[in-house]
Amino acid sequence: MGLAAALHNALPSVERHGNFIRDAWERLRRVPGGRAVFSRLVGVAAPYTGSIGARVIELREGFAKVELEDRRAVRNHLDCVHAIALANLAELTGNVAVAYTLPDDARFIVKGLEIEYLKKARGTITGTSHCPAIRDNAERDLEIEVSMKDPSGAEVARAVLQTLVGPKKPR
Repeated sequence: MGLAAALHNALPSVERHGNFIRDAWERLRRVPGGRAVFSRLVGVAAPYTGSIGARVIELREGFAKVELEDRRAVRNHLDCVHAIALANLAELTGNVAVAYTLPDDARFIVKGLEIEYLKKARGTITGTSHCPAIRDNAERDLEIEVSMKDPSGAEVARAVLQTLVGPKKPR
């Protein structure tokens, strides 16, 4: 059995009690290689998201920082990071910020995404996102902003995720 299959089999359902993202991050972030393992877990839980191979660098209540290495697999024909790879980075960055911040009895889903491409993206792209405190599982819409910057600090893209938060379904 490969690593991806083993990780997938070990993943709890995100719909179970507790907060899988917060619990996994807190367990792994201080362990050598733990951030890479956490990033891989997120990619196994959400395979399309995992296809860009981004790494979660920092995660805390209301904040996420995620890096996408510039490599051939995420480039377009103009030799820069592909627009859809940037959209995927935006979704991952905003989603882990929200997921970490959720109370144990809440869940979310992205209802929409707006993205603005500001310049060609080259080099390692860093996505950052801030989200509001979420203290209960009351249904609500949130706008989650994500900024993506190149190694010089220039913003190459910005996105807004339309996110619906609500209670987990009873099991």
